[in-house]
Amino acid sequence: MWVHLLNQLILVASIVEKSVVRFTPAGIPITTAILLHESKQEQAGNQRQIEFEISALAAGEISKRFLEIELGTPMIFTGFLARKNRNSKSLIFHITAFEQLGNEENLLD
Repeated sequence: MWVHLLNQLILVASIVEKSVVRFTPAGIPITTAILLHESKQEQAGNQRQIEFEISALAAGEISKRFLEIELGTPMIFTGFLARKNRNSKSLIFHITAFEQLGNEENLLD
């Protein structure tokens, strides 16, 4: 039995575009961005070059720190996926934590 239904994404990416802070009707600050991920992944015994962009947002206190990240800086983003809005089938990455990418060997620990 699943203890929790898990929806967690950990992604190494860089910000290629970001918006200014906007506020929800409840006054919560939100910043949106486009993240770029590039890597090599193994699939069926072959190496694949992976590159994609994903829409992301940071809400609440984290949105202010998110704005301070320089474009193109490799970061480790953690969060979850959800619909862009109630009627959308498109997904957006909701960032709940992030840190600057350091030594890649630490990602395997």
